[in-house]
Amino acid sequence: MKKILILSLVISLIILSCSPKKEEGVVEKGTSEYQIAKDLSSIVKALDPDVNKVLIKAKDFNITSGEVIKFIIGNLGNRADQLKQMDADSLRQYIERNVQLLTDRKLILAEAKKANITVPGEDIEKVINEQAENAGGIDKFTEILTANGITIDKVRESIEVEIIIQRFMDDVVAKDITVTDAEVESIYFADKTASVRHILLLTQGKTDEEKVEIRTKMEGILARTKGGEDFPALAKEFTEDPGSKENGGLYENFGRGEMIKPFEDAAFSLMVGEISDIVETKYGLHILKIVDRKKETRALEEVREEIVEQIKQSKIGQNFSVYMAGLRLKAEIVVNPL
Repeated sequence: MKKILILSLVISLIILSCSPKKEEGVVEKGTSEYQIAKDLSSIVKALDPDVNKVLIKAKDFNITSGEVIKFIIGNLGNRADQLKQMDADSLRQYIERNVQLLTDRKLILAEAKKANITVPGEDIEKVINEQAENAGGIDKFTEILTANGITIDKVRESIEVEIIIQRFMDDVVAKDITVTDAEVESIYFADKTASVRHILLLTQGKTDEEKVEIRTKMEGILARTKGGEDFPALAKEFTEDPGSKENGGLYENFGRGEMIKPFEDAAFSLMVGEISDIVETKYGLHILKIVDRKKETRALEEVREEIVEQIKQSKIGQNFSVYMAGLRLKAEIVVNPL
C-alpha cells in the first residue's frame, strides 16, 4: 500500500518528440512494439496499432495510442511484456496515466519554447557524466544503452528536453515561494507518524454488483469490530491485504504522504483507540483501528530546514496543479476514452 536501477533511470530519459501540430506514434508492423501493442489490444481494444486511435485531441496536437505505446516501451524496456499480465481495468488506468503525462509534457514544452528556454551543451554533458558514473563508467553506460537499442545522441536529446522542462517549471511554479515560522511550527507540533491495524476488502476490478456485495460484507465486519470483537483476529480472517494479513492488519510508524490519501486522513484524524467507519480508496474498502501516533522527538531547530523544504515542495505541487489546469483549459483538450 505504500507509495512507492541505473537502467530504469537511463530508459526513463528516453521521451518522444513533442513538436506541435503533428500526429505521431505510428507503430510499424514487424517491430517488437507492434507485437506488444497487438497483444495489449486483446485486453484493451483501443490499443490496436492498426487503428492507432487518437486518445487526445488538443488545439495544437494529437496523442495516439501508438505514441503512448512507444512512450511506455521506451520507459519500461524489456519489462513492457509484464503489461500483458494486467487485467483490463488496471491496464486502462496505466495507459491513462501515461496519456496524461504525455499531454502535460507537450503543453509544458510548448510554453518553454515560447519562453526561449535553452540548455548549454556543458549542462547536458554534466548529466551524462553523472549517469555514466552511476552506471560504473562510460563503457558500462554505453553497454547498457546499446543493449537496449539506445544511442548516446538520443540520450543527449532527451536530457536536453528534461532540463528545459525542469528549468521552465522552476521559473513558473517554484519562484517566490515563502515559508513562515507559523507554517513550520504547525508541521513540527503535528503528529509525525501513525500506527494502525486495518481490514481491506478489494473492490478494484470488480463489477458494480460485486462492489455492493463487498460493501454489505464490510458493513457486517464493521459492526463486529465496533461490537468489541478482537480486531487483529478479524483482520487475519478477513483482510485481503497480503502485506499485513499475518500480523493482524498492522502498519506501524508510517509518516504523512506514505499512504494513499483517504487512508492517511483517517489514520491521522481519529483518536488513538478509535475505529473508523468504512474508508474507500482506489484499492477497496478499509476499516482502521488507530493504535498509536507519535510526534517529532528532535529539537525544532534541528529539523527546521527539513520542514521548510517539505512545505516548499507541497506548495510547488499545489502551484503545478493550478498551472497545468490552466494550460489544459487553454489547449481545449478533448479526451477520447479507451
